[in-house]
Amino acid sequence: MNLDDLRVELESDRVRSSYLVIGAEPLLRDDALAAIRIAVLADGSSDFDYERLDGETVTAAALLDAVGTLPVLSPRRLVVLREPEAVRAKARGVADALGEALVAVKDRRDTVLVVLAEKVDGRSRWVKTFGSAAVVRCDPPRKARELASFIAAEAERQGVALERAAIALLAERTGPQLLILRQEIAKAALFAGPGKQVRAKHVAESTSDVAEEPIWDLTEAIGEGRCGDALALLGKLLHAGNAPPAILGAFVNHFRKLTSLRNGGSVPGPPFAIRKLEGQSRRFSPGRLLACLAAIHQTDLALKGAGGIPPELALERLVIALAG
Repeated sequence: MNLDDLRVELESDRVRSSYLVIGAEPLLRDDALAAIRIAVLADGSSDFDYERLDGETVTAAALLDAVGTLPVLSPRRLVVLREPEAVRAKARGVADALGEALVAVKDRRDTVLVVLAEKVDGRSRWVKTFGSAAVVRCDPPRKARELASFIAAEAERQGVALERAAIALLAERTGPQLLILRQEIAKAALFAGPGKQVRAKHVAESTSDVAEEPIWDLTEAIGEGRCGDALALLGKLLHAGNAPPAILGAFVNHFRKLTSLRNGGSVPGPPFAIRKLEGQSRRFSPGRLLACLAAIHQTDLALKGAGGIPPELALERLVIALAG
């Protein structure tokens, strides 16, 4: 099922004992987890009954302890495991323990186990344990029609009326960068005015083109390892008023493309741009690309307030980590 299917199921008060939330789009994975968290923990705020585990650090014993612990304040307990097939997780036997954990929660009503991953090996025994019904696909839109559908649905979620031409212009200017799209819809709505329909002219005047040269220059400098140039370009973008989440969204899109190319996949774009991306992808080992995506995720948390780090400083640290 996709995110919309999941929301419909949760709204009908059907909560499964386990979910595999998988796909290349981190925004959709985060939205799926948020929806599950609210359904499991009522108000979604009970940290006592919400345990987060990371495949890079968790042990098999800690995972089994987590699913075996009873809830404290809520009727149910939510356990979230990120990237169970990380290199270190394999060395600790986490995959075997995960299969055991899924069996343990199958017939229980007091614990829900959610596994989050960008991708997994479908041949793994623990993956097959889920069954297709409990798998939530979170892939970015690949076709123009899918992107337009996302924009329309996101606008409806925000209570924003978009004319068809505005949807087309948002798709053209932003592409399948969902975090940026979410922000640009909100910006365009503010520009149009309360209760007004957002027209193409509002999008044209309020929405920046993320394909503009400064953003490309920044991601290119990072991909080529020119850390000093990347920091200077980041400073210019921030000084010009570019929103930190929008810049981070460009990083997400860029490293997602590098990861796809490094793994033998393909990405859309003009030939000259793809040749540059292919050259950059060869600078990164698969392990380092995963580390870069993890660093981007941690920066996303920082931009949302985790750790109390100023957004500008969080982005500077990320640029150093990505380009270093």
